[in-house]
Amino acid sequence: MNKWISLLAGCLVSVAAYADGIEDLRHFYSNTHAMRARFEQTVFDQKGRKLQAVAGTMLLSRPNKFRWDYNKPYEQQIISDGQQVFLFDIDLQQVTVRALEQVLGTSPAALLAGGPAVESGFMLTRLQSQGGLQRIQARPKQKDSGFQVVIISFRDRQLAEMRMVDSFGQSTYIVFSEVEVNPTLTPNQFLFKAPKGVDMIAE
Repeated sequence: MNKWISLLAGCLVSVAAYADGIEDLRHFYSNTHAMRARFEQTVFDQKGRKLQAVAGTMLLSRPNKFRWDYNKPYEQQIISDGQQVFLFDIDLQQVTVRALEQVLGTSPAALLAGGPAVESGFMLTRLQSQGGLQRIQARPKQKDSGFQVVIISFRDRQLAEMRMVDSFGQSTYIVFSEVEVNPTLTPNQFLFKAPKGVDMIAE
């Protein structure tokens, strides 16, 4: 899967003082059944040097359907139809196919496409609010998940940012904009049809 999200900061504080972050997460699970947004994604190496910047659009439909379309110069698609996840690298003309349970169990995608049961796979901690954002830190309970930590931030109960550090110390930062909550989406928007001549790799 494409690597997501940026170096984190913020000290842990008392649960009582920052309860809104967890409440925002619960509100997101309970009330956001579908979502459409634009995003800007920046990837950094272990020393904080920018490696990649790309923008695109994303769709979300529970349960477990999502679509991320990355624009130039790094054109990719990540699409879940609710059963399988397809990663299409347009430059390489290659599609990697994974079973949904391989991706959702302890991945950042689980934090968006899943639901309240996600707490069984992640240790959630409230973080100090920053710049008007209510923040939650999520650490996977499974050691070989491929990443160390994810921070999800909400503004006025809407998803605003995600930050992630992977197991190699590379970090990714995603900022969401033009967020639409519960738009009308169709099943066809989450179907992947491989173009002719594309290599398919099952994992």
